[in-house]
Amino acid sequence: MTALKRKFIGGLVMFMALTFLSIPAAVQAASVKERMAARAPEILKLKSQGIVGENNQGYLEIRGKGGGAADLVKAENNDRKKVYQAIAAKTGGSVKQVGQRAAAKRAQVAGAGEWLQKPSGEWYRK
Repeated sequence: MTALKRKFIGGLVMFMALTFLSIPAAVQAASVKERMAARAPEILKLKSQGIVGENNQGYLEIRGKGGGAADLVKAENNDRKKVYQAIAAKTGGSVKQVGQRAAAKRAQVAGAGEWLQKPSGEWYRK
């Protein structure tokens, strides 16, 4: 086999490997988005009931009697962390910075009566 053929085959293998590795990431991103969209109505309900709130790091926290909400909150926060990690990787920022920016945006659009946490750590109802 000539050196040129080896380089071509090596390049082709590398291209196929990168393509293969990028497919699961795209599928994972779509499934995260779908899971978050599916949870959104229940999360909005819990927020309006004062059971969960948005902390200053971009994650949900249980604020009231939310016995059945723990699994939902954990799943949502795990997916949010994945999203924040992806954004941080693209922007060169930290996951913490991305989460704090998300928290600030969510505070702006929060509905009346929802629990929010100020950057200082103090909780309040909008």
